Amino acid sequence: MRIPRRKPLTARIGVVAVGHHTYWQQFPGLLEELMAKVTVLERKLQPHQVTVLSFGMLDRAQVSYETVPRIRAADLDLLLVDMVTYATSSTFGVLLRELNLPVVLVALQPLSAMDYARGSTYMQLCNDDLCSVPEFTGVALRLGKRIPDLVLGVLEGDPAADAELGRWCRIAHVLHDLRRARLGHMGHVLESMLDMHTDPTGLTRTFGAHVVQCEAEELLAHYRTAATSDIDAKRQQILSFFTTPEPGSDPIAVRLTDQDLETAARVAVALEAFVDDRDLDGLAYYYEGEAGSELRTVVSNLIVGNSLLCAAGFPMCGEFDIKTCVAMLIMDRLEIGGSFAEFHPVDFERDSVLVGHDGPHHINIAADQPVLRSLKQYHGKPGAGASVEFRIKEGPITMLSIGVNEHGQFRFVVAEGESIRGPIPPTGNTNTHVRFRPDVRTFLQRWVAAGPTHHFALGIGHHADTLARIGSLLDVETLVIARDSQD
Repeated sequence: MRIPRRKPLTARIGVVAVGHHTYWQQFPGLLEELMAKVTVLERKLQPHQVTVLSFGMLDRAQVSYETVPRIRAADLDLLLVDMVTYATSSTFGVLLRELNLPVVLVALQPLSAMDYARGSTYMQLCNDDLCSVPEFTGVALRLGKRIPDLVLGVLEGDPAADAELGRWCRIAHVLHDLRRARLGHMGHVLESMLDMHTDPTGLTRTFGAHVVQCEAEELLAHYRTAATSDIDAKRQQILSFFTTPEPGSDPIAVRLTDQDLETAARVAVALEAFVDDRDLDGLAYYYEGEAGSELRTVVSNLIVGNSLLCAAGFPMCGEFDIKTCVAMLIMDRLEIGGSFAEFHPVDFERDSVLVGHDGPHHINIAADQPVLRSLKQYHGKPGAGASVEFRIKEGPITMLSIGVNEHGQFRFVVAEGESIRGPIPPTGNTNTHVRFRPDVRTFLQRWVAAGPTHHFALGIGHHADTLARIGSLLDVETLVIARDSQD
């Protein structure tokens, strides 16, 4: 079973072709053939849940200047420059100078190799996609701009090139939602966690997202007014998605009680109503409330509801860690999960380390049916109630921690590893055995030496290269601590 997305993935990608106007009279039919290549590129993008906007052919500087206002008005997340043939860099320089958005060069030639026996200048021009790429990247450097990435390959029948285009569409999903996100911030930092403090202005500066300051009492109001029918429906959803086993060895973890299920369902209904009311795209929270109060019951029983929301594409973080909420959003928009996690005990016998947390979790990446247990108490925090336990799918994984350096700037700390099957403690928490190269001891020494925050987002697959590209586009320093493969 999977939780469907609350909102569909989307992004706005512009496509512009570049060429050299002198060719059109010299070689009749060339322009039409080159524009047909652009149509193929646009068709390749369509299945990836993006809106494609075409800006035609830029074949001289004047046309580029005239087109810039149209591109600005389109509110793009990404601009693809289709290098359909040789083009002078005057068509490109103005785009970099005037536009504040990521640009990718696309050089997909129709032929995998020239038909040399029948070769002609016309054929060469049709396949000259790479020719002016060095000119364009050299001009980017001279302008003091980021050198654009390049998708290089064959127009049709090239799985590697198609995969690259798909990856850029997923990156566009990340960029689209980051700069429009409304991230709720409720409560305060868990006492003494100095690495949790985050500057909301810095977050807007770097990622574009707006931080919405929220009050815990807003959630309480929705809890008090939750409809019985909605609570019953949520209870049934929870029971259909989770299993509720007998207790294991942990004395504070027991079989899910009817009261804890009722509370979790009611809080989950209230949480969804609150999210809709505030028009939020994510939420980081920590609040304690008065002992024995109704407010404490609500704020300490968010784990089930926030795990359902995480799987639906709405990242939630405990312990007020809005930085990791951003990391979880990035991973979710890449469609690789994004569970809230930290390091648990090292297993030196298996050369692995347990990674997990006491919630929230992206349960769509669970290896097995997730478990609900009732906890008599939450360790290190006030309250008690239902808690989610699962391990993520076996195979390649990626971790993204967003920390802050000594200058107050965000930075990514990334690692690839492998999730392996192994026993996990029945504690009502996420726990997954993960191995890293060259060995767990060396990896953990390198990870902590990078000075990350202690939380991270945990996703499936190897995606260090993609995260590094996103960091580069956002001008965020990225440290890759361990890499298993190129994604």
